[in-house]
Formats: sequence, structure tokens, C-alpha cells
Amino acid sequence: MIVHLRESSGRTRFRLRPSDHRRRRGAALILAAFLMAILVGMLAFSIDIGYIAASRTEAHRTADAAALSGGWQMVDSLRKSEQPTTLQQNVHQVAQQYAGQNVVCSHSPSLAVSGDNTDITLGYMSSLSHSAPIVNNANNPFRAVRVRIRKTQQANGQVPLYFARIFGQTGRDLTVESTAALAVQIKGFSTPLPGSSNIDLLPFALDLQTWNAMKAGGGTDNFRWTGSGVTTGSDGMREMNLYPQGTGSPGNRGTVDIGGSNNSTNDIARQIVHGISSEDLAELGKPLVLDGSGTMILEGDTGISAGVKDELASIIGQERVIPIFSSVQGNGNNAKYNICQWVGVRILHVKLTGAMNQKQVMVQPTGLVVKNVIPGDSTRVWSEGIYSPVVLVK
Repeated sequence: MIVHLRESSGRTRFRLRPSDHRRRRGAALILAAFLMAILVGMLAFSIDIGYIAASRTEAHRTADAAALSGGWQMVDSLRKSEQPTTLQQNVHQVAQQYAGQNVVCSHSPSLAVSGDNTDITLGYMSSLSHSAPIVNNANNPFRAVRVRIRKTQQANGQVPLYFARIFGQTGRDLTVESTAALAVQIKGFSTPLPGSSNIDLLPFALDLQTWNAMKAGGGTDNFRWTGSGVTTGSDGMREMNLYPQGTGSPGNRGTVDIGGSNNSTNDIARQIVHGISSEDLAELGKPLVLDGSGTMILEGDTGISAGVKDELASIIGQERVIPIFSSVQGNGNNAKYNICQWVGVRILHVKLTGAMNQKQVMVQPTGLVVKNVIPGDSTRVWSEGIYSPVVLVK
């Protein structure tokens, strides 16, 4: 109520009665309570949304770790030539192990590894594109491991919600995937970046006939790699002699120039120990890559000489890439090797003194990881036993 008050001066002023002040305070309290409810609701909503986002980050991290570890286990299994079933079991075990060492919503997720709803998928990819599916076609040049992390009512429980419970929502489903892949078909090698490691490639060519004969059971089995050294004895893996034992094909092989024409003994010795450098590829003057028909030409030298025996002996037990040639024209410095494939080998034994027929550079096939590789496509076999480092695709 408004009260009229007349002052002695004749002016009139107005004053609210106390009951009006109480009404104003009551309206403000109602408005404040309403706004507080809205603010609390928004805060609750943001807390739940933030927790979901944090859980998604944890799930991605866990999926990445499991996929990468599974990919590197695949490399190890490929290098050991494990049977497909054993390879799959080992990859599953390692991926589960690394998933269990990470947490999502304070719990380690479990992965389903059997049935149609498996969380670990192994297979092949045609490219490293995010959209490339994983298939069972072994002609594809990439091998992949895909890991799915689920937080659902059926697997590992939903991501719990807290304030959303007042609206009847107790949890939210969360599913993320991560794919790790490696190239298993290599058509060549790119120039190493400054400061990076060289390409572990020996400048010695082996003929395709000898390589195929070894895979068919030919060659010898006189040396064994123990994991820490080489001893004599059988290990069930065939061996080949890189040292040329005659002329014609098979057997007409020697050094190839990966660098300037007529590489010196010092150049070859350096490449044996330290690999192919960016300077070598610059001097080569062309890409070290098989062309669309699966071939490239490398010029040759006179052959493996005793001048590099110490360097070869220093890498016994180590893994290297060597080129395979399908044909050769000319002899010595005039030889031209038609390179058709790259393969991985391990150096087992070196003897470059004595009678010609006693000289040996014995190698056996192996798998190795090589940087600076250029993946091939699925049109042919570009390489054997050579793998790129494992990378995350998505």
C-alpha cells in the first residue's frame, strides 16, 4: 500500500508500507530459486558430459595401446613364420594384456576374442585410408589389427552418469575403435631424412632361381641362429651362399651399385656396416623402387671380394635386405641386373679366403622391420620378409 505523507513545506512524498517490502523479497527469492535450479541443472549436465568425454579419451588411449601392441606382436609372429592360428592367439593375448593395463572409468576393460562379436579383428587392408575395411584377402599389401573398446550393458558396463539419474538415465553406451597396420609388400625405399637411420640393405644381389630353390627345400642347413649368436647345426631353416660360385644363371651374382657408378671397396664396406645413405641414393640418380612392371635395373661390379670380409664378419647374426634379380646381362662392371624383388636375410657365416669353391657368405631368410619403405600394391609379390614399422591408421 502507498501512504501519502504531506510535509510542512506542502510537498507530498510517498512511502511503501512494510507489507510491500515483504512481497518484493518473496518474489526475488522465488526467482533466485528458479535460476539456481537451472544453474544446478546446467552444472550437472556439464559434469556428466565432461565425464563422458574423459571416458572417451581413456577408451581411445586404451584402444590405441592395444592395437599398437597387437600390431608389433604380429610383426614378431611374422618374423618367426608362425602358423596363422598361433599368430592370431598371440596377437589376441598381447592386445588383451595391454587393454587390461589401461583403465576406462576406473576399470580395466575386457575384450571379446571369439564369436561373431569379437573386439579384435585381424586381416588385410588395401590402403592406409581411414575408410579401408579389414578383409581376409591376403593379396592386400597391409596387415592390420583393429581393437574395439566397449562400455555397454553387454560389455564392461555403461559409462556411469551421476546427475542425469534424476531424469532416469543411469549410464551411456560408449564404443571406440583403433586400427594399427604395417606394410608387408615393399616395392622400394625412399630417401632417409637428414639425421635418420640408413636403409639396412646389402649391395649384393641373389638370383631368383636360387631363392626359389631354397624355398622349395634346396640349399643347406648347417648353421643355427640362437637369438644371441650363430652356431653350427641344423635349425630347420635353409641357407644360401651369396658368394658367386660360377657363371651363368643361377650363380652369376655379385655386388650392385647403389650409389655412384663403380662403387669403390670403401663404399661397399661402408654400406655393409651402415646401410644405404641418402647420399648414396642421390648418387644413384633414380628412385630405388621397382616400377609398375615390378622391375628395375642396377649396374653391377666385379663381385664380392676379400676386401670386405671383415665388414661382413662384423654383421654376422644381423638382418639385412638384399635385392633379387631375375636376369643379368654383361659381366663385372658392365653387368646389368634386372631386380624383381626385395627379401630379408640374416648373415650366418663368412669365409672369403682359400679356394674359390670354399668361399661363403651364408644367409638364411628372415623377417625385419625397415624404415623409409615404399609400400607396393596388391598386383604382385614385391618383397618377402620385409615389414614397415607399425602405425596407427585410425
